[in-house]
Amino acid sequence: MFRTLFALMVIANPAMAQSWNDRSGDIALSNADLEDRIVGQSITFYDNGLSQYADDGSYSYTYDGGGTAYGEYELKDDGVVCVDFANGFTRCDRFVFAGDRLVLQTEKGERFPVR
Repeated sequence: MFRTLFALMVIANPAMAQSWNDRSGDIALSNADLEDRIVGQSITFYDNGLSQYADDGSYSYTYDGGGTAYGEYELKDDGVVCVDFANGFTRCDRFVFAGDRLVLQTEKGERFPVR
């Protein structure tokens, strides 16, 4: 019964199925922290990539050296933000505090510290 219930919870909430590659001391952002940190903000990563989370829910990511990907984002629980890109691709990432640094974790377990 417990396994069935857990499986249904994972299907209903794909973020629960993620292995976020947490490290000791990582703290997921609360909904309020996530909103304060990204909504209406531009976030620059150490690889010079730039994520922009507009107030109206639109999203863009500009790669170092060029191209930009566009989409719409939605905030989820536990620091998760999901983006539906204009090209049909969808992904969810998670923001955590690692000490005093903000870090984006991808679904693949990659970690990208924010400048």
